[in-house]
Amino acid sequence: MIPYQFSRERKDFLNVLRQRVNDYFTEEKISRNANVFMVLKTIMAITLFVGPFVLILALGKELHWFILYALWFVMACGKAFIGTSVMHDSLHGSYSSNQQVNKVIGWCTYLIGVNPKMWQIQHNVIHHTFTNIHDVDEDLDAHYVLRFTPNQDRRWFHRYQHIYVWLFYCLPVILWSSIKDFKKLKLYKKKGFIKSGGEFNKYLVIITVQKLVYFSVFVGVPYYYLGWSLGVIIPMFLFMEAVTGLFLSFIFQTAHVMPDNKFLNQEDHLIKENWAEHQLLTTTNYGRKNKVLCWFSGGLNFQIEHHLFPNICHIHYPKIAKIVKATAKEYDLPYFEFRTFRQAVGAHYGQLKALGRADFR
Repeated sequence: MIPYQFSRERKDFLNVLRQRVNDYFTEEKISRNANVFMVLKTIMAITLFVGPFVLILALGKELHWFILYALWFVMACGKAFIGTSVMHDSLHGSYSSNQQVNKVIGWCTYLIGVNPKMWQIQHNVIHHTFTNIHDVDEDLDAHYVLRFTPNQDRRWFHRYQHIYVWLFYCLPVILWSSIKDFKKLKLYKKKGFIKSGGEFNKYLVIITVQKLVYFSVFVGVPYYYLGWSLGVIIPMFLFMEAVTGLFLSFIFQTAHVMPDNKFLNQEDHLIKENWAEHQLLTTTNYGRKNKVLCWFSGGLNFQIEHHLFPNICHIHYPKIAKIVKATAKEYDLPYFEFRTFRQAVGAHYGQLKALGRADFR
């Protein structure tokens, strides 16, 4: 397990904030979980992913290659939409107060090629607890290709990372769909999150079958049903995975790898801030007034609210953000945000460029 501890001091902020947010839901007489708009969003996201694939199978032989790639592009949008707006809430247990419902909704992760258990360990357990801590938060681990924090070793090619980052941001989804779950299973057994023996073997079988089914459906079915060669179907499939990866990378990386965010490399494993302060120092919001962005990003542009209240469905973030920002100001705590997504991407781009310089620490 990870030997990091947060300060136990100055917890008034989180206690007061939680009370105010609880009061909001009580006064409004609404649930903290999904509402009818969330259900409609779920249907829309799955349809956006599955619908174009059905059209490809039904009309693929008659469609121009440009139309085919456009349909795979829409599938990529749908896959990203499922990841941010359906999978994310269900695996956090915030979609419903009934955990069995969360589990069933969470099965959509199999649809997009991800194992829910491996994702929950990396995201819920590690990233949400130890955000932006070097060698712990796996979201910062780019295997030396990219330098996301001043605590990582700089290599000569990092001076160009702001240029080649676009290519590498296309890779995370295809890697997760293929080999990442296997690597995570082995890693989490070593770290004690997965028990050796029965539990490990169970997830090994589940992940293996899941990957076989995923690739059989999205590569094998068009290959056999439409008679396409692998030279035709594989580039289309990889195009979908790359576009999904690009979308998700910018949604998540603009929330933590930003100029104002704090990056930790604790040698004594004792973090001087308490957990709530740590989340504020390491997280950034963007485009809070952009309703379209909020809809399709699953409220992840309200990343601060998500990190402080991962058990609340994202459909409520725009409302509770006002409470969080006002309370942070009252306690003289930071609330990092950019007015637009474009500004956030620009700041992230600038941060990557700065991290690539030899003199940046």
